[in-house]
Amino acid sequence: MAQKRAVVRQSLPDVIVADLRNRILSGDLAEGELIRQELLAEEYDVSRMPVREALKRLDSEGLVVFINNRGATVTKHSLDEIAEIFDVRKLLEVDLFKKAIPLMEESHFNQCEALLDEMEASYKEGNVADWGPLNAQFHGVLYQAANQKLTTQLLERVSLQANRYVSMHIDQLRKADNAEHDHRGLLELARKGDIEAAAELLCSHLENTKVQILELIASTRGE
Repeated sequence: MAQKRAVVRQSLPDVIVADLRNRILSGDLAEGELIRQELLAEEYDVSRMPVREALKRLDSEGLVVFINNRGATVTKHSLDEIAEIFDVRKLLEVDLFKKAIPLMEESHFNQCEALLDEMEASYKEGNVADWGPLNAQFHGVLYQAANQKLTTQLLERVSLQANRYVSMHIDQLRKADNAEHDHRGLLELARKGDIEAAAELLCSHLENTKVQILELIASTRGE
């Protein structure tokens, strides 16, 4: 008898959620844009039921606001709300990083190095869309050793919102060189076990990103 193989199976809502999430994070679906269930059902060639389930899940992630029997609108945060998202992200990340550093092993450092190499290559090659997810992976591995599951889950939700705005404006940020310098610095300080200096650099890195994003969004919106 042939050996059974594990096959990853995705339900229709899973597939639709993943695609819509990418479209929102890339800015393909703009802030405040109405997403109609019937049009999505036609686009994905499915019934409305999986579309409705997908929109409800994205609502729980904070990426859309679900409207019964209509569809959803892509969430549009105020500037104050965006600032709050980045402030919460900073609190969680700095706390995780400080707890992770004493527990980091060579495998964590090697993974971070590999991800940084990929990030730098993707940006130089013009594959800007790849940079955001790689950046999220890098930060995730940087804090992995802390093994703080609840805090990590909270950070994943907040980071989803923050990375959406970073992805929308990555071309305008022109921050690859600064980010590369900061990321290498964070890794070096973590290797040295210098918790306070590493936390200070991370705090500065995230604050600078917040300020740049808020300036760009305010300019784009004319606020």
